[in-house]
Amino acid sequence: MLKIAYAPEYCYPLPEGHRFPMEKYELIPQQLLREGTVAEDSFFVPQPIEEQWILTTHTEQYWHDLRTLQLSDKMVRRIGFPLTEQLVQREIIIAQGTIDCCHYARKYGVAMNVAGGTHHAYADKGEGFCLLNDVGIAANYLLKTELSKKILVIDLDVHQGNGTACIFEKEPRVFTFSMHGKDNYPLHKEKSDLDIELATHTQDETYLALLAAHLPALIEEQKPDFLFFISGVDVLGTDKLGKLSLTKEGCKKRDEMVFHYARQSQLPIVVVMGGGYSKRLAAIVEAHCNTFRLAETMYFQ
Repeated sequence: MLKIAYAPEYCYPLPEGHRFPMEKYELIPQQLLREGTVAEDSFFVPQPIEEQWILTTHTEQYWHDLRTLQLSDKMVRRIGFPLTEQLVQREIIIAQGTIDCCHYARKYGVAMNVAGGTHHAYADKGEGFCLLNDVGIAANYLLKTELSKKILVIDLDVHQGNGTACIFEKEPRVFTFSMHGKDNYPLHKEKSDLDIELATHTQDETYLALLAAHLPALIEEQKPDFLFFISGVDVLGTDKLGKLSLTKEGCKKRDEMVFHYARQSQLPIVVVMGGGYSKRLAAIVEAHCNTFRLAETMYFQ
């Protein structure tokens, strides 16, 4: 069955008017259950991650400053969330959720985290609503435990996965592929193993053609044995922080394409949600839910 990581802690209370749509983390599971896409036993609750796995990816100094709430005011501003013990607890549960998904993906072909995709977190700092790099931690977990020898990170969030690119810059066993808006945050881009920069207002046809041209070729060339997919829905034309012009159907076809190539190559895939900042919360939730619906349909029906 489709296994999905979710915990109540995912929905962290933010100040009134904050631009991050935290409510989506409660609404996605509710919608999937209400419509019958999945049942209650699809969901599992991750426990807080063990410190040793955080330290495979993040520096001791950064982790110390984060867990003791001693990050500089400047870094807290760059992260964009009020720093509290509750927020740190949220992050370490999400990171463990992504690790747990790796085991389920190896068993069932696919597993998903309702949160995650915190690709702006570097080894020694956080930014852009990202504190711990969950995909980075999970990838290093797979390598350290010898469950994987070659990993492909497929980052299709509208923003470049700068933190992930930097973390794995000198790690040949992890190939980072980021397809993102050229003129979007972050202003300073890192160098992924493959960056596809998209012009502002790129639409479905161009986007999907580029993905189709590169993804199967990457799988063939790199021969990964494990995939991570950051499925941000901030590629939508309705997104406040994105500058692309994909339709909801185009975003759905993107996800379908990724699942198709993963299945075709018989590669386990872990999906994490990434960003989504459309003005209507319902549009964000619907686009994210499409990713879950496709996984359920393509793998389990």
